[in-house]
Amino acid sequence: FGIDAFKDAADEPGASQGDKIHVRVQQRNGRKCITTVAGLADDLDIKRICKAFKKNFSCNGAVQKDEDESEVIQLSGDQRTNVKEFLVDQEICHSDAVVLHGF
Repeated sequence: FGIDAFKDAADEPGASQGDKIHVRVQQRNGRKCITTVAGLADDLDIKRICKAFKKNFSCNGAVQKDEDESEVIQLSGDQRTNVKEFLVDQEICHSDAVVLHGF
């Protein structure tokens, strides 16, 4: 029937760098939230991408290291759609490699 439930998402064609980029929103206090961008390839200049995010979306941002030493971009506010559009426009990755969580 054509669908392999045990096949890894990374095996699919079009997943750039074999890894998906996860864009999540975490609730802070009240109506404040932060957007985290994880899974960007190590050969990308994460600091420069973060700087571009901050300039384009007029929000604050930071680059943090998570548990397994990979870098995660944190942006203030809900920037999920902006992040996806930016990554695709700048050809950093394919639109099917970006996973938006919480929609």
